[in-house]
Amino acid sequence: MSANAPNASIIRFVSTRGATPPTAIDDALIAGLAPDGGLYVPERIPALDAHAIESRIGAGTLAESAAAILAPYFAESRLRDALPTLCARAYDFDAPLRAMRSEHARGDDARSGDFLLELFHGPTAAFKDYAARLLAEALGALRADDAPTTTILVATSGDTGAAVAGAFHRRPGFDVVILYPDGRVSPRQAHGLECWGDNVRTFRVAGTFDDCQRMAKTALADTDLRRARSLTSANSISLGRLLPQVAYYAHTAAAFRRAHGEALNLIVPTGNLGNAAAAFLAKRMGLPIGEIVLATNANDVLPRYFDGGDYAPEATKATLANAMDVGAPSNFERLRHWHRDDAELRGALRAWSVSDATIREVIADAPARHGIVACPHTACGLHALHRIRDAGDTRPWAVVATAHPAKFETIVEPLVGHAVSPPPALADCLARPAHGETLAASDEALRAKLLARA
Repeated sequence: MSANAPNASIIRFVSTRGATPPTAIDDALIAGLAPDGGLYVPERIPALDAHAIESRIGAGTLAESAAAILAPYFAESRLRDALPTLCARAYDFDAPLRAMRSEHARGDDARSGDFLLELFHGPTAAFKDYAARLLAEALGALRADDAPTTTILVATSGDTGAAVAGAFHRRPGFDVVILYPDGRVSPRQAHGLECWGDNVRTFRVAGTFDDCQRMAKTALADTDLRRARSLTSANSISLGRLLPQVAYYAHTAAAFRRAHGEALNLIVPTGNLGNAAAAFLAKRMGLPIGEIVLATNANDVLPRYFDGGDYAPEATKATLANAMDVGAPSNFERLRHWHRDDAELRGALRAWSVSDATIREVIADAPARHGIVACPHTACGLHALHRIRDAGDTRPWAVVATAHPAKFETIVEPLVGHAVSPPPALADCLARPAHGETLAASDEALRAKLLARA
């Protein structure tokens, strides 16, 4: 190889919209959104061989698996040598795969059973904690001592904002600005978004999540604004959110095959498609993941597309599973980028929508049927599992539990007939005072607020 030839082991990152030159991972993490408005994706997806999977992933801790699965992406990064330490700090809580009560299991044969991948054991009781914490560790390590304060701008439909706030709270050199749709999150979610103070500022937007997402994207694409104030994103549009979420799928799938000798199939409740895109990326890297099914609420843009219709974003509908109330899923750009055409993408995934009435039925039935209490989002996944089982499928399936049911007590408790105690970290959040500010659903209103703090 000549001195000027590119290093084949280095992975650069390109935009889904094709108008941004290949970018080093550190720059992509700091930028959040590509300059052309697209989402960063790896120029190529590294394929792990069977030996690497068997020896390095799923055998130890989640943090060790994360460091191994992310290492190819960080080969060029200033964080390469520190990656194991950063992962140890970020993934210091587990993502357990638990067997659920199952009418389909054959005796003690767990391969025919139903599983729950619990991703709600972090500080804010939602799956967003894993990636938010690693992103905070990475950006903190990349930040120069004399750099201006960076504002982390995050639009949230319920859980992302709290996870990002918790990860960056009181972290030197960072401010957090949260946008959430007023009246469209649960009371406990709202409290979890507004209880931080210090370097975290929370705005109740008079609109939908799609308004919040549009406002954040517009601000991030505003070159004049970014010259006045250092901005980046912590939404699922950020590469720093996508890559860390690959870790728990890789860890779980490798450990499952080591224990049971076959691939684990996944049902992923989804709205903005970030968590689902991470599952797909883990599978593409060679992890033993079988089929991936997407479960949405009544916002059925994705099910209509995967059933053969056009991809047609629409106005958001408010549902019980509010964190998935998304009418224009941002990460669809990534999925489309990774497939030759619509036919190939439709062949890779299935998607089903679930009504509020069915969500209620599933939550009420889950304690007896599965031995669990489910949040509304997890209930969407359980309904997809019921459809799969009713069709005669006896393969092992795991429903991804995205949030703790105690975050939705006004919905869940009347249906299960008893109180659902919040885990200790969530209880600590709920015990703190909360304060949010109102904001019009306009790009100009957010721009003015950001410039006022420049």
